[in-house]
Amino acid sequence: MSMTSPNARALAALGHDARLSIFRLLVKAGAEGLRVGDIGAHLGLPASTLAHHLSTLVDAGLVIQEKRGREVFNRADYPAITRVLTFLTAECCVGVRVATEESAT
Repeated sequence: MSMTSPNARALAALGHDARLSIFRLLVKAGAEGLRVGDIGAHLGLPASTLAHHLSTLVDAGLVIQEKRGREVFNRADYPAITRVLTFLTAECCVGVRVATEESAT
């Protein structure tokens, strides 16, 4: 089994339309987050499908689940989002040197 970087796992998790929709909804909801049932109602996803996608987002480190009484609230992990965005933009506009055939010989 190969090791996958946290950034690759996060980006792979967001590479599915349902998970991307869930994540964007949680970002929109803010720090309070949403209950599982509320997410399902907003997006029209069946509970079993939603549970699978939430689990993937939690495993990728993008969503934090918190049990409050009998309810589970889900919220976006904002520091994780910042880490992924920083990774993607860390070398923005520094330029890329392209090897030419002349310099390769």
